[in-house]
Amino acid sequence: MIHQYKNNGYNIVLDVNSGSVHVTDDIVYDVIELYEDHSLNEITEKLSGRYDAAEIKEAFEEIAELENSGQLFTKDTYEEYISEFAENRQTVVKALCLHIAHDCNLACRYCFAEEGEYHGRRELMSFEVGKAALDFLIQNSGSRRNLEVDFFGGEPLMNFDVVKELVKYGREQEKIHDKKFRFTLTTNGVLLNDEILEFANSEMGNLVLSIDGRKEVNDRMRPFRGGQGSYDLIVPKFQKAAESRNQNNYYVRGTFTHNNTDFCEDVMHLADLGFKQISVEPVVALPEEEYAIKESDLDKLFQQYDMLAKEIIRRNKQGNSFNFFHFMIDLEGGPCVAKRLSGCGSGTEYLAVTPWGDFYPCHQFVGNEKFLMGNVWEGIKREDIRKDFLKCNVYSKEKCRDCFAKFYCSGGCAANSYNFTGNVNGAYDIGCELQKKRIECAIMIKAAMADTEAAEHSA
Repeated sequence: MIHQYKNNGYNIVLDVNSGSVHVTDDIVYDVIELYEDHSLNEITEKLSGRYDAAEIKEAFEEIAELENSGQLFTKDTYEEYISEFAENRQTVVKALCLHIAHDCNLACRYCFAEEGEYHGRRELMSFEVGKAALDFLIQNSGSRRNLEVDFFGGEPLMNFDVVKELVKYGREQEKIHDKKFRFTLTTNGVLLNDEILEFANSEMGNLVLSIDGRKEVNDRMRPFRGGQGSYDLIVPKFQKAAESRNQNNYYVRGTFTHNNTDFCEDVMHLADLGFKQISVEPVVALPEEEYAIKESDLDKLFQQYDMLAKEIIRRNKQGNSFNFFHFMIDLEGGPCVAKRLSGCGSGTEYLAVTPWGDFYPCHQFVGNEKFLMGNVWEGIKREDIRKDFLKCNVYSKEKCRDCFAKFYCSGGCAANSYNFTGNVNGAYDIGCELQKKRIECAIMIKAAMADTEAAEHSA
């Protein structure tokens, strides 16, 4: 499978199955478009008004060499592999999302957690429930040494004492079981102070700081319950946090909606505030919500991603670069084949835990009783749910099979698929279109940076 596109002056050809990326001149680009279904003579006839026959022949032979070397028009050999892998793999749990607080001190308008309640009741996780969750993770992680635990909410800092107790307990268990915990904390910043930041810098492998960008955008969507905005309170705290972590192992995480389809301005605003690790992601909301992204928004959003990609290239050349999460792509290594095909591991390797100890496939399924899998005391009781998620991969999703992005997005988010189609093997179409655009931009950025490096070496 081949995907061809033009972006920012680059002709880019992606060989989907091998992952090879080619930046070509116009003639090679045009010949590749015809190569599979036409002979050299037919291609020469079709392109004779634009190129010389000798040039066409040279391009044709170059493409044939790339095909023979496994860099163009390669076959898909993964479907049989992933089916066998899903049937025979031994499931180990490697990550938990601990809902340390089903409560929040903000009233974000787009929050899928309903201001922290998750379709249920407000509650804080006890140390006993969290301890049982960590014990479950250790006992079900097999030989895997590195384990992930996210402190999530609601707002986790509303239950900070239990966070501290659980980190202490986890560190004690590391020595006993030869495990290593990597803790992450997600916070809206309202309660963040020097004591908490010192603890986070000591114990948290990653810190996620929630802010949507410009003051007017953030305060419209992330107000306190009384309606006042949160921007002025959290920005200096987040700047201090980012600097205290040497601009690494954190990111500011925002959401854009139908109300700020010019989201590139929010990304640049965050960069101008000094943040180097930035993620601003599209809201996922049902169509009836006034802030939901609509199909009619897509063209403008595509333009915004193009603008952002060009600005990232420009700033990189000036030595003032920053990372944008959705443009971070590894064209040489990346995750293992199984990971590329089956995604985040929700419902199998990754589980969400409610304050009272129930297991769900991930945080976005919490509160939907259909996906209640078990609890920290009894373990997984619904193996049928786990098996359904185990079989979830790019080949179980009809819309993914012929999509050039499938090995980069790994089939997308199962929760989004379910919420929009009623099936974890469905597809959230707007999300897919945005994902494909981001991947195109990310590959173009790599091409531009390679150009810059080549120019610097030759200078």
